[in-house]
Amino acid sequence: MDKRLNVALAQHEMSADDQDNLQTSLSLITQAAASDAQVVVLPELHRHPYFCKSQTEAFFKLAEPLKGPTYDALSLAARQHQMVIVGSIFERRQAGMASNTAIVVDADGSLAGIYRKMHIPDDPGYNEKYYFAPGDGGFRPIDTSVGRLGVLVCWDQWFPEAARLMALAGAELLVYPTAIGWDPKDASEEQQRQLNAWQVMHQAHAIANGLPVVACNRIGFEDDPVGDHPAQFWGHSLILGPQGEALTATLGTDAGVMQATLDLERTTTIRQQWPFLRDRRVDAYQGLTERCLDDPT
Repeated sequence: MDKRLNVALAQHEMSADDQDNLQTSLSLITQAAASDAQVVVLPELHRHPYFCKSQTEAFFKLAEPLKGPTYDALSLAARQHQMVIVGSIFERRQAGMASNTAIVVDADGSLAGIYRKMHIPDDPGYNEKYYFAPGDGGFRPIDTSVGRLGVLVCWDQWFPEAARLMALAGAELLVYPTAIGWDPKDASEEQQRQLNAWQVMHQAHAIANGLPVVACNRIGFEDDPVGDHPAQFWGHSLILGPQGEALTATLGTDAGVMQATLDLERTTTIRQQWPFLRDRRVDAYQGLTERCLDDPT
């Protein structure tokens, strides 16, 4: 069976105006639709500047319900363009409880599913544990009209266990909405090492699981109005095939749409040639559920 999927990534920067950011996302979705995209992926928390640089109670006012204004706008766009849209919201679940949530809107505008970010960072400039409860839904792919999407979010991208569990659950494509950047104070050599590590990590997910991988990152400089942790988001969104190969040129740090056609049936061929999943020693991996192994012998 020939199963091809036209995927687009909408890479852009975020201003202080939430409505302007949403309109930018919608404009890039329209641009992708003009090139017959079937799936569009937006960056992590694309409605707002990255507010997690500091622990500021006032930012909780940015949270919205699952089916709030961002979902309503993306649902309308999905229906208009007959495409699947992967968006991202600061989800208000109840009083004092919020999540960093990817929403997958199907081509008919319905909510195909959600993924609440499981790995929550707590680093200088990335104070996400202050704002987000860790996800409680596990690593379950989301079925859509164009296929089964293994959606993960940003910090999840550094954990091979998350990608593997999505693959084992039948994901046909790994999808990462992302907000990652440099500390502008870092030396250029260190910045390049970080970018290289990020790219290699996604290639490793693709190769180890025999799956295409897409990651959509934000761009632009965002100051820290409260503390001393500005960020330069590095863009370089990517679309990779199941051997880690780049399927289209990167946009670098420019705004725009990058697009490629995935052959989802290649997964079968690649997994037959490189049968990593077949040769897993599931009888010998008990230690993976431990925090550490004091005595590996």
